Amino acid sequence: MDKKTGGIVAFVATILCCGLPGCFSLCMGLMFTLVGAVPGSNIDIAGSSDPKQAIGLGIGLMCVSIIFIVVPIVTGFFAFRKSPAAVTVAVEPDIHEPLPPAS
Repeated sequence: MDKKTGGIVAFVATILCCGLPGCFSLCMGLMFTLVGAVPGSNIDIAGSSDPKQAIGLGIGLMCVSIIFIVVPIVTGFFAFRKSPAAVTVAVEPDIHEPLPPAS
């Protein structure tokens, strides 16, 4: 398997394992934050009806999900970028070498 195929496999794997769960937790975090901000809403987070816990959980989920979403983006960048061109350096001749004999 060459580098390009390995990069594609890694990209698809990170989308399935990180990108999709990250999108789901981003939606859930947004929902928890918005529901926690609505006055009089029926909230039950781990047996507590405190809206601060719902808002804290929502913000925490959104922060973690952003990290999960960035992982496939970075993987795709490194998998599909073009390799930098090889830099050729011209070697200057050593001027302190003795000259070859004239024939």
